[in-house]
Amino acid sequence: MGTVPASNFGAVRVLTLNRPEKRNALNTALTQALLDALRAADADESVACVVLTGAGQGFCAGADLAEFKDLTPEKQPLVEARAELTMQLHLAFPKLTKPVVTAINGAAMGGGAGLAIAGDLAVMAEGATLGYPETRHGIVAAIVMANLVRQAGRKAAFELVALGEPVSAQRALQLGLVNRVAPAAQLMDESLALAGKLAAVSRPAMRLTKQLFHEAADLPLAQALERGREANQRMRAFRKP
Repeated sequence: MGTVPASNFGAVRVLTLNRPEKRNALNTALTQALLDALRAADADESVACVVLTGAGQGFCAGADLAEFKDLTPEKQPLVEARAELTMQLHLAFPKLTKPVVTAINGAAMGGGAGLAIAGDLAVMAEGATLGYPETRHGIVAAIVMANLVRQAGRKAAFELVALGEPVSAQRALQLGLVNRVAPAAQLMDESLALAGKLAAVSRPAMRLTKQLFHEAADLPLAQALERGREANQRMRAFRKP
């Protein structure tokens, strides 16, 4: 099935993809569990930041191909429901009011790579890899492509989705897909320390910073500046004396 157990470290909530026997491959149950866990963390006033990682050796192997074999054109309602769930999961990250740090402990492939870079910040273990191998299976890195092209340069993003070759942690750092690379033994310590710094920021300031950041990233300059002007006016209500 797959679950996403949660544990708290002060104001930081750690969510763990818990399907290690399948390298945390995303079936419908695990995808729904992760979406529910993210929304629950966002609604919990005791939580100021979220860390997402994987159980076992890998972060996430992507979509569960065994389940996808049953999603044939003859089962169109199921196909549409699964695609909608995946889209809602990836759309949830920028909509959360609290920052998310991904702790990429091992291989992150396909939909797993999409999750790895979906957070606001990412820390990757030195031996981990990240890639979009969909074309090698005769399919397309469809939903996860939207976020990738916003975070990597166009040439680099196309190479990743077209060739399907995985990249190392250092290469992911060079491409701007992750913020930091850490030894595997120190990955969670590094991720929790980073999350702790985010959690210490004023809640209203962090909420508005994240909202404005994601709006500005996708708006033309004039509209982004207008949003900035509006945020400038709103933030005066919660600035410290």
